[in-house]
Amino acid sequence: CGYVYASAGDGESTTDMVFSGHNLIAENGNMLAESKRFCNQSVLADMDVERLVNERRRMTTYPGNEEDTYGSRQAYHFVELSAVSENQPEKLLHFVDKMPFVPSDTANREKRCEEILMIQAMGLKKRLEHTNCRSAVIGISGGLDSTLALLVTARAFDLIGLDRKGILAVTMPGFGTTKRTKSNSTTLMELLGCDIREISIVDSVRQHFADIGQDEAVHDITYENCQARERTQILMDVANKEGGFVIGTGDLSELALGWCTYNGDHMSMYAVNTSIPKTLVRTLVDEVGHDMDRNGFPGIKDVIEDIIDT
Repeated sequence: CGYVYASAGDGESTTDMVFSGHNLIAENGNMLAESKRFCNQSVLADMDVERLVNERRRMTTYPGNEEDTYGSRQAYHFVELSAVSENQPEKLLHFVDKMPFVPSDTANREKRCEEILMIQAMGLKKRLEHTNCRSAVIGISGGLDSTLALLVTARAFDLIGLDRKGILAVTMPGFGTTKRTKSNSTTLMELLGCDIREISIVDSVRQHFADIGQDEAVHDITYENCQARERTQILMDVANKEGGFVIGTGDLSELALGWCTYNGDHMSMYAVNTSIPKTLVRTLVDEVGHDMDRNGFPGIKDVIEDIIDT
């Protein structure tokens, strides 16, 4: 058979879908023409239809109309059997990849990771253009998710041609913030050329503890979530003040498992990691960091490696 496919193009993305303008023409399993992604390119090819007709005559994979009775149940002989055997081994014979979302082909891993990051950035680019927004606010913790979200935001600004000073990166130290995570956050923001702000949440959270009668010495779920929700409030209000919107950092694994603070880190105005599983976040950050280190951002590899180690 012949196959002609045209994806929706750049500018046709929606809130939760990114289209790449990927066009292709194939004949009998061979690619005749393929466009580059994200550039709205047309493709042209000759397809040998007579060859396809001849192949269909020769191959029994494509039955003729007179053989369509194969679709009826009467044409088959059914044999009942048990799926469980007494001699069945305890271990699975089938290989199960413990990280199925991470590209296993190391030779193509860099290319795959670049494509994934590009898909994330193109979605954000569309949202920025659609809302005529020139500012993005993102909370940086020194963790993997916020690091990936910041890298995606920087790429989206580059694609539009916006100054990265429009990325308002906010670090919000609290009771559990370590010197290592804070240092990594600041270094990463400086290397990417963002507008850096530090807003401590200690005093505001202490006031909130007093308001609700929470003992600061009790490190329970309330103690943790009060800090997460205070950070979200700061980000939302700063975004309103600056005329921008909050970039969400939560990944697919957190959302699927419900492992994010309600009205805390699951709240944003546009989340860029919602299709990225946790295992893939680590690989993406690593690959993108090394690529940027080779292409004009010396030193970024070291800070990203330390973030991964943390």
